[in-house]
Amino acid sequence: MTNRIRPDRNLAMELARVTEAAALAAGRWIGRGDKIAADQAAVDAMRHMIDSVSMDGVVVIGEGEKDEAPML
Repeated sequence: MTNRIRPDRNLAMELARVTEAAALAAGRWIGRGDKIAADQAAVDAMRHMIDSVSMDGVVVIGEGEKDEAPML
């Protein structure tokens, strides 16, 4: 039987907060007609929040060719 140590936090909730921050930041740009600024606001918020998550790993994300968003 393996003795697993239970984490003292919920990584899924912390990452959900990262997503929430990105959505809220992009939402401020709704109706302004500036998709690039909305994308940048979301990326900035996501990077700021993910820096606060204590984890050891590699984050792999991206939109692909749709918007050609190099910041993602």
